[in-house]
Amino acid sequence: MLMPKRVKRRKQFRGSMAGKITRGNKITNGSYGLIATEPCWIRSNQIEAARVAMTRFIKRGGKVWIKIFPDKPVTAKPAETRMGSGKGSVEYWVAVVKPGRVLFEIDGVAEDVAREALRLAMHKLPCKCKIATKSDVEGGDNSED
Repeated sequence: MLMPKRVKRRKQFRGSMAGKITRGNKITNGSYGLIATEPCWIRSNQIEAARVAMTRFIKRGGKVWIKIFPDKPVTAKPAETRMGSGKGSVEYWVAVVKPGRVLFEIDGVAEDVAREALRLAMHKLPCKCKIATKSDVEGGDNSED
């Protein structure tokens, strides 16, 4: 499971997921990428499940990059606990994802293999995503300006 080695503060506020992403929205390493189209929290075990699905499908050929990291702790109180008595303990770690964020990149395999691997990974994630090529993302930014 992905999680930080150490953190400055053990517990965090929930925060806001409003707005689009400005950084991390370009495909930098690979040829194909998986881009989030809605905001969500992606848990560390979901990231791992998506990675395993991709690497198994491409049979350890090519290369996969994970472009998100779960650095936000999420707390939960035990079931049937009365109100009060402070915040719960850290249960799991999430990566905060906003629309436009590149989640995974893949390279070194044929286009149909890459698209199928990213499609399998997409089903493991809690948010809607789209598969894009490096030229799609570059072309999309130039036409908006």
